[in-house]
Amino acid sequence: MTTDLPAQVASRTGGDLPVASRVPLAIGAAVFALLMLLSGRYGFHRDELYFLDAARHLQGGYVDQPSFAPLLARVSLELFGVSLPGLRVWPALAAWATIVIAALISRELGGDRRAQVLAAIGTATTPVLLAVDHQEGPTAFDVLAWAALALVVVRIGRTGRHKLWLAAGLVLGVGLTNKHSIAFFAIAFSLGTLLSGGRRDILNRWFLFGALIAAAFTVPDLVWQARHGWASVTMTRHLNEENGGLGNVGSWLGGQLLMTTIPFIPVWIAGLRFLWRSGHPTWRGLTWAYGILFVLFALTTGAQIYYLTGCYVYLVAAGAIPSARWLARRRTIAVVVVATAVALPLVLPVLPARDIGWTYGVNQAQGEMIGWPGFVNQVRAAWLAIPAAQRRQAVIFTGDYGEAGAINELGRGSGLPTAVSGQNNEWWWGPGNPGATTVLAVAPGPRDVTGYGTYLRTLFGRVRQVATLSNSAGIHNEEWHGHLYLCTDPRRPWGELWAQLRHYE
Repeated sequence: MTTDLPAQVASRTGGDLPVASRVPLAIGAAVFALLMLLSGRYGFHRDELYFLDAARHLQGGYVDQPSFAPLLARVSLELFGVSLPGLRVWPALAAWATIVIAALISRELGGDRRAQVLAAIGTATTPVLLAVDHQEGPTAFDVLAWAALALVVVRIGRTGRHKLWLAAGLVLGVGLTNKHSIAFFAIAFSLGTLLSGGRRDILNRWFLFGALIAAAFTVPDLVWQARHGWASVTMTRHLNEENGGLGNVGSWLGGQLLMTTIPFIPVWIAGLRFLWRSGHPTWRGLTWAYGILFVLFALTTGAQIYYLTGCYVYLVAAGAIPSARWLARRRTIAVVVVATAVALPLVLPVLPARDIGWTYGVNQAQGEMIGWPGFVNQVRAAWLAIPAAQRRQAVIFTGDYGEAGAINELGRGSGLPTAVSGQNNEWWWGPGNPGATTVLAVAPGPRDVTGYGTYLRTLFGRVRQVATLSNSAGIHNEEWHGHLYLCTDPRRPWGELWAQLRHYE
């Protein structure tokens, strides 16, 4: 595999660079079609149910992310109702756009048509990209925003057109309405560019104007956070305590080898070398950004191995240039096909639901899409078993937002009341009837194992187990062997108990 930098190609003007537009577009379209074909299988993920719930409470910010994902969920509700394909069309489109952007990044770096196509293939076969773009949520659009920002940055480095910082500010601003993590990417890149001698690229009025554009997009979220005790900061601290630390560094290191298929591991490594040896401060800044964030995320979010997915888009795009001849060999292409086929059952719903139990230890996302209609039916049966007069002063309280979202979205119009939960933003939407004297409490399996029933008895005088949760596929997911509890005689009014039921995770 050749890794020499084709400097004479990388320095050409945009008009001299060949464009392989049709093939990357076709590759992106094929992935979009695959994701849409599989979009209706299994069911909603618990996070998607939460976003649908959040879509009915549109606001400037939320505990766990800004407003972009709930806003798209609201658009889906208005256009398609509660529909899996209608909700998942947005991340599928994001996958298409990310694949095309990878090819464009390779072009901006000097890649010929073959390198651009291989960059698109490398991105399209990235297991994490397929997984996150299968379901609606912030991560799909976060990866797209990182890739789009890298594209603008690479073009600035090649052309020297500092006015493009305005476009970068727009991309960053939209990205910040979706997820806060892109701010770390922008800061790490800027620092890396300065360390690479790019003072003129950073310290100019266009960069400042771009930063101001990006900052303007954060105002609604900042206002919401200020009014809600900076809830995202509290939640981030909790997540870092759970997923970070030296104990999770090993998971982080191993996880980075799973970001691409095996044949593309040496490619993104070659991409690091390519960018570093380029001589362009902004291109080197992208290398610095990867290194800085690699260390930062390893220590703070190590168990969440996907946080750097956006970086691998531009690293694969860069590495496809010196690796193009090696990648184009038939034997290599065959290995890519086999590796992708092996990864598919882990990241996409290609197997029958009953047969995915073995995948849960690697990727829990698919398991969390199983069993929601049956869960709602079990809750409905327990609710209707409560005498009618008692139900008038009762609420359904769930242990997490996914359960609340399932009841509120899939159980809508079935006679169930709006469920409430203490997790994340659900807590801020209130306890339902503050004067409730009966609570039907839903306890997920893991919480039951740790004595959730015992905890409920500290809040209520009488707690009775009325059902055990299960699913027809037999998947041991978050709800498996949880319980429903009928709680009466609250030790304090339900509205007062609500203050101690908040939890962020």
